[in-house]
Amino acid sequence: MPDAMRDTYAQFVAETYQSLRRYVQRFMGSPMAAEDIVQEAYVRTYQQGEQVEQPKALLFVIARNLASNAQRHARIAATDLVEDVDAIGVHHDDGRSPEDGLIADEEARLLAQAVERLSPQCRAAFTMKLFHDRSYKQIADELGISTKTVEKHISKGLRETHAFMRRTYRLDAESGKP
Repeated sequence: MPDAMRDTYAQFVAETYQSLRRYVQRFMGSPMAAEDIVQEAYVRTYQQGEQVEQPKALLFVIARNLASNAQRHARIAATDLVEDVDAIGVHHDDGRSPEDGLIADEEARLLAQAVERLSPQCRAAFTMKLFHDRSYKQIADELGISTKTVEKHISKGLRETHAFMRRTYRLDAESGKP
């Protein structure tokens, strides 16, 4: 990228970043989810290059569409998660002892809590991969994001879910709960 173009784009980002972030945050609620969408909106706007007459307008339209898609996919993923937990047999009587059943129910509840803590777009990508075994490419196409962003969401989802589970079990162990 030529220096002049880089400088122009850097100035564009500097001039629009705060207002775009506030705009997206109103849709998403979560600062982390808003940041993901803002970054993706800048990438998509940049990809349009100099052929765009009003890049700021395009940037905000892209961001609004990404936020809308993320919210829709988060709603779908949230209902899919409940169906997936049922599908793995957590609530079915399969000859386990009552204690094993309670432990499995608790694990499923904690997993659902951990996944719910993820940003909407991260949660959507994470559940599509883990529970629906979709490829990164399929997830990227469905969510309208790059495969690299999907990789980051899956990695972040795994990291944050594991950290939540570790923290929760450590707190239970410290309090003497089983």
